[in-house]
Amino acid sequence: MKFLARLLRRWYRTIPQDETGRLLWGKYFRRLVLRLAAWFFGLSIGFTLLYAIVPIPITPLMLVRCWEQAWEPNRSVRLDNYWVPLSELSPHLQLAVVCGEDQYFLEHGGFDLQAIEKAYSYNQKHTRKRGASTISQQTAKNVFLWPSRSWLRKGFEIYFTFLIETIWSKERIMTAYLNVIEFGDGIYGAEAAAQYFFHKNAKNLTREEAAVLAAVLPNPLEYSATNPPRNVRERQQFILSQMRMWGGRLDYDHPNTPKKSED
Repeated sequence: MKFLARLLRRWYRTIPQDETGRLLWGKYFRRLVLRLAAWFFGLSIGFTLLYAIVPIPITPLMLVRCWEQAWEPNRSVRLDNYWVPLSELSPHLQLAVVCGEDQYFLEHGGFDLQAIEKAYSYNQKHTRKRGASTISQQTAKNVFLWPSRSWLRKGFEIYFTFLIETIWSKERIMTAYLNVIEFGDGIYGAEAAAQYFFHKNAKNLTREEAAVLAAVLPNPLEYSATNPPRNVRERQQFILSQMRMWGGRLDYDHPNTPKKSED
């Protein structure tokens, strides 16, 4: 109790007062908001700079999934994640996720405005919603934020997407994306997925294996790369056809995004 009383007295002294001793709560809360904002921007920019050079040890999604697994009797707690550099990630997989998730990854600054407009028009007419998140947005969400659908989280996602597009290179964004993305229940990152599904390292994935891994990304908890349903197989074939259009490679230095017609 004495410790709590000391804390309360110390906190009370931080509240500004006027000459008559009246507490100035408005001034106190303005200072508090400014301090919290300074801490938020400082920490967010600091971690973004740090993650530009060091492996990302864990993400909020991994922690949330472990918590869910611990409370569901039909699931075991699993967290398989092995960080590898871009040179150890199959070029086929790098191209496959671009073809399947974000074909203008090399061109945009984090947001595909044309895809957002198309998704908005589609969602106005259909009950099943379609997303338009780029690889950069997905990376920002997976590395820094919690898994939910809300305007608050979307606002933070825009902020962190701007940060990583400003501070990181496209190669670093791809490295982070392929090392933290969820490929299955407790399976995170390309190296863990390659070992779990195909019993090989991520750098040795074939075109077909890379395409099926990219095809399960929209719903990795429902679909499996080792026993994919028909719709995943169809998506795999679409991704393979797009990979051929790209010439089978992804060029970060000289973006080789295929030119598409306006219609």
